[in-house]
Amino acid sequence: MTRFGALVAVSDAVAATRSRTEKVRRLADFLRAVPPGAVASTLRFLSGRSGRERLGVGPAAVDEAWRAAAPAAEATLGLEDVIAALAAVRDLCGEGSAAERSRRLGELFARATAPERSFLARWLVGELRQGALEGVLTEAVAAAAGIEAATVREALMVEGDLAVVGEQALRAGRAGLAGGAIQLFRPVLPMLAGTASSPAEALERFGEVAVEAKLDGVRIQVHKSGERIEVYSRKRKPLTDALPEVVESVGRLAADEAILDGEAIALRADGRPEPFQDTMRRFGRKLDVDEVRREMPLSARFFDCLLVGGHPCIARPQRERWRILGETVPPDLRIAALCTADQDALDRFLQETLAQGHEGVLLKSPDAPYRAGRRGSEWLKWKPAVTLDLVVLAAEWGHGRRRGWLSNLHLGARDPVSGGFVMIGKTFKGLSDEMLAWQTERLLGLERARDEWTVHAEPSLVVEVAFDGVQRSPRYLGGVALRFARVKRYRTDKSPAEADTIDTVRGLLPSEPPPRLRGGRPRGL
Repeated sequence: MTRFGALVAVSDAVAATRSRTEKVRRLADFLRAVPPGAVASTLRFLSGRSGRERLGVGPAAVDEAWRAAAPAAEATLGLEDVIAALAAVRDLCGEGSAAERSRRLGELFARATAPERSFLARWLVGELRQGALEGVLTEAVAAAAGIEAATVREALMVEGDLAVVGEQALRAGRAGLAGGAIQLFRPVLPMLAGTASSPAEALERFGEVAVEAKLDGVRIQVHKSGERIEVYSRKRKPLTDALPEVVESVGRLAADEAILDGEAIALRADGRPEPFQDTMRRFGRKLDVDEVRREMPLSARFFDCLLVGGHPCIARPQRERWRILGETVPPDLRIAALCTADQDALDRFLQETLAQGHEGVLLKSPDAPYRAGRRGSEWLKWKPAVTLDLVVLAAEWGHGRRRGWLSNLHLGARDPVSGGFVMIGKTFKGLSDEMLAWQTERLLGLERARDEWTVHAEPSLVVEVAFDGVQRSPRYLGGVALRFARVKRYRTDKSPAEADTIDTVRGLLPSEPPPRLRGGRPRGL
């Protein structure tokens, strides 16, 4: 039996070392000793991925369970004991289940030593920060299984869950990952875009740029095999029943088999987009779909193909995927696109796109493959008013007319090194009364702690923020702050893992150093 304390010890050891090589070695050594069937749970523990949503418990329930009993004097918990206890908590339902979850968590905490309790509590509320990020764990899985890290990464691109990939690799090595090719009706994670400071930057970087209109819609992935058509969200959740018009549109394709990447969007009669909130209203309705379809019909627009006619396309360069897309999807179902090395042609495309009411452009390397689940520099997004997707860390109670509502938001960018979030500013601008009421309810449901003025929340709510610039700032740990930030909208379709990084924010700093006063303090801060 693998002791749960051993997992806690390796987590602490990983947190205490700065060497990536040493982190990988320690994790690989531990994974080799984990029994079959427990690898997936072990990887979820080590990744720090919170189990709160799967278990149906919140910070208050964790705190209550923590206080219910003192820690055990000696380590007796096995890894399998903890997995079984948490599975039992997850499976509870019906009247009285909340109280029973808290009681069972209390029993588990009572059997755990002080270090084990600390690990469990931090993991449950998403506060485990030991440096075992997915990249490190991927390398550790490869080392433990004795296969190349590239093979594990390729499988992860398709599967999207390192816990599942790791279990397969540790059970059967390379052969366990043999089924990792892209398959119909097994949605893959979408490729994501970084942020460009200007279209000219992308053209200079790529030499030739594949540019598309950036629609303000909802990302979809559509799988077709004969008459069967399924629609999935960017989080790989089924959307088929909610989007009958998308299914009907894809039914027109001549291709018998296809996997397409695109957007679902509400368009006016003249082809201009409706506000994003109107598009999102369709995704909140599970009943009366025919009625809401008449009120707010959605259109499908595709920009990429991952598989056509039984042949995967993801390894092909962007320019080839566009060619295949053009042969497969009619023009009225494709997003407007252009491949050019000419700045004037790029500018004309941009102006036409903005004139049609779209929010900006996506700028892609014509030679880039489709990297499922990855955000990098091969796809870049640009909007005239630059926006960032940030996470709400806390909110302050409003004053005057906003009294009783949580108003001033604390905004955080994702730190890819620590796995946490770095505060880069605050804003109370851009919030309607409806948004204030909505965010107050949501943030109180995510509350971790509070003081007289501020409610601190779990970092799970993503908000799109417009701003006028980025400046260096000694006020925040990240060293940067947003200028004149204002809320554009909440992105309930995005997870915190998809928020922009602190590196992206720093990359938007002006290239010249800011003027400095005597004493070395940036002017105006």
